Amino acid sequence: MNFISIDFETANEKRHSPCAIGIVVANETGIVDEFYSLINPLMEFSSFNIRVHGIIEEDVSDAPTFPEIWPKFRSYLTDNTVIAHNASFDMSVLRKTLDYFNLTYPDMEYLCTVEISKRIWPDLMNHRLNTVAAHHRITFEHHHALEDARVAALVLVKAIQENGAEHLDDFIKICNMKKGKIYERGYVTPKINAKRRTKRMYF
Repeated sequence: MNFISIDFETANEKRHSPCAIGIVVANETGIVDEFYSLINPLMEFSSFNIRVHGIIEEDVSDAPTFPEIWPKFRSYLTDNTVIAHNASFDMSVLRKTLDYFNLTYPDMEYLCTVEISKRIWPDLMNHRLNTVAAHHRITFEHHHALEDARVAALVLVKAIQENGAEHLDDFIKICNMKKGKIYERGYVTPKINAKRRTKRMYF
């Protein structure tokens, strides 16, 4: 069962300013496809964001705009399960950018690998992407959209495998999770329920 991992980098503090997108297609055994593109956000870059990801305005001068890249991007998302590390950020970028350009939302479900990591590896000092990656000895260039999407996908693969699940839906049931959803002009956030406690028997 394939799932889609995504990551955005933004030009400034505005959520509708994506300047790069990384997309990874993966399944329970690993990565099967990847896509990366710079995006011209049609607005200025902030110095803070440049320090984070290293992308400057000159880098995106010939890059496609979001509406130009959206048909291809949408084909990855529609009717699929999408993941992101700190999904609240990436899904907000997606929704705010679609709103800004008056584009139709895709119908999709999604999960957050930050929340999954908290459930599966609760003893880590934190659950930032670089911390979880280091725990699994995964090296990468942090804040590069494709590399971040790739690591998020590998983190989910590790979580599925460590729980002995055959596929993603089995893993979701084992972890007592519920997918979030995005639909036309609306969304529902993912939910991870508390672990069920085993009843103690007293004699």
